Amino acid sequence: MKTMTCKQLGGPCDLGHTGESADDVINAQDKHLKEAVKAGDESHQAARQEMKFRWMHPKKSMGWYNDTKAAFAALPEC
Repeated sequence: MKTMTCKQLGGPCDLGHTGESADDVINAQDKHLKEAVKAGDESHQAARQEMKFRWMHPKKSMGWYNDTKAAFAALPEC
């Protein structure tokens, strides 16, 4: 298990997302951003828009995805 923060994934806060893979933490970040924006947290709005763009245009977002996977791989186990 490894942990990445909302900030490490492009968001504004230090909430940690733990998972077995980079995809686990990316999906947790997506859920976190949706919930934060739905709750009225405007500080997460820009990151939510960027995440929505990534899901709608995955080929254009492969650089971010590959960078995130590499950053996750470099992290120590929890």
